[in-house]
Parts: sequence; C-alpha cells; structure tokens
Amino acid sequence: MRTLRFGIEIETIGQTRARVAAAIQSVVGGTVQHVGTPYCYDPYDVIAEDGRRWRVMADSSLSAEKARQAEVVSPILRYEDIETLQEVIRAVRRAGARVDTSCGIHVHVDAARFDAKALRNLVKIVNKQERLIEHALGISDVRRARWCRGVDADFLAKIEKDRPSSLEEMNRAWYGYHNNSPHHYDSTRYRGVNLHNVWFRGTVEYRWFESTLHAGKVKAYIQFALALSAKAINARASSSRRRDFNPDTAKYDFRVFLLKLGLIGDEFKTARLHLLARLNGSAAWKGERRDTVAYQEANG
Repeated sequence: MRTLRFGIEIETIGQTRARVAAAIQSVVGGTVQHVGTPYCYDPYDVIAEDGRRWRVMADSSLSAEKARQAEVVSPILRYEDIETLQEVIRAVRRAGARVDTSCGIHVHVDAARFDAKALRNLVKIVNKQERLIEHALGISDVRRARWCRGVDADFLAKIEKDRPSSLEEMNRAWYGYHNNSPHHYDSTRYRGVNLHNVWFRGTVEYRWFESTLHAGKVKAYIQFALALSAKAINARASSSRRRDFNPDTAKYDFRVFLLKLGLIGDEFKTARLHLLARLNGSAAWKGERRDTVAYQEANG
C-alpha cells in the first residue's frame, strides 16, 4: 500500500477559492494563479515549489453560492506526502473553509497496477463487506442513493460468470458495451467504487467519504483506500458472498476486516480509531464475553 500513488478531492464551502488557494500556498510554497476557465469551475492553481499543481475549483453540487465553493484537488501524491497533505488541510480549515452534508471526499488510487483480476477482486471484496463499510464511514442515505451507490448486482453477476481476463473485457462488463472514449460525466461513475475512472483517467476512485477538514480522519480514509487496493492487487482470489450486518458486533467485525487489510500495529492505531468510531459493540471481542459471564455465574 505504501508504494501506490494516489490523489484526493476535498469539497468545502464557506470560503473563497482565492483564500483557500492562498492557504495551500502557505504550506507548499510556489505561486497562485487564477486560471478562471472553464468558467463553471473558475479554478485557481497553486504551482508548488516542487512543480506539482494543486487546483481549487467550484463544484455545482455544493450547497454554497459559487463564490464560496472550493474543491481542493491534489496533484499525484505518494505515501510520504500524507503529512504535507494534512498540513494543507489544517491550513484550509484555519482559512475559514468548512464542510456540510453536500460535501464529499474522493480518493483516487493509481490504476496502473490493477489488472482484470485485481479489479474483480476489488469488486468482490467490497460487495462482501459493503454494509460494514457504509456504516463505518457514516454514508448518508442521500449520498448512497445518488453519489456513491453500492456495487451493481448485474455487473457483479457478469464478472463472476464470465471472469473477464483483460481490461477490455472488464470495460465491456462495466459499461455494457466496449466504451473506447469514456467521458467525464458518464452515469456509471456514481458508485462508491468507481471503475469508470480506470478508463477515463487511469485511477480507481473511492467516493464513499463524507467530507471533513479533520486531518487525522482524512489520513485514515487514504490509508483505508490504499490498503483495500493493495489487498485486491495481491489477492489470488476473493469471495463476493455478502456478509450480514450485525450492529451489535459491527465494531469487532470491521476491526477484523481492517487487520486483514494490513492496518495492523501502532502506525495504523489512529486510522483504526477513526474508522471504528461510528460502530457499536466492542473492538476486542464479538458480542458478550462468554468467559466473563460463565465466571460470574459460577462465582455468584
């Protein structure tokens, strides 16, 4: 997971794009340019000292007036860039940007190492754990219904039956035909795991995340997306059998899933804390501790 490149989009409201761009520049250095076109996005570019471009742009899906819409689009990042990204997030928050329920976060993982088998694995892993993921990430009903829908059952059935062995065959399964010229606003992109971007811009896009300007939570989201991607790439095979969601044991169940993804040890302690925070139950055991109950019964 530490070798996968990624990018992130963070939607915010409440502050101008010029102020948000200046906040980014205060961390990464370089220059700020008001690009202005296309007008619907009215973007500002921050060309950092290392030459990479951070973009701040409008997004019509946000609740604020256009002047106070600021979607932060990162350049291609590496694992070691996460700390810089966190400083950018803190600077944007200090500048007065905020988020509401109209805002989301999208994490893009470089698709260069995803072959057809890895994409099949990813879809099946997500389908199996989807209810847990949705509850852990606190995805609202509105966003699940429109902006980040679940795994498409027909698509899953198709790849399980036909086992596409090439990206071209996966393309046909995803779109229902061979789409050799995908466009940005293709309707298939509104999935929690968006494979449309594999052919549109060369990334696997994770659209699940509610927006936040809490730097620790954003880091946890990125680590989760990277770990899930690495698991799909490295797994020999995966099961798609959908697991039942039990709210009483959800915290334990999701912790086990995170450990299987490799999010183990002190490095990922904070990630586990954030990713488990919304779930009920105990992270340490599944349901009631039978040994404790038996001891209490035996000893009055």
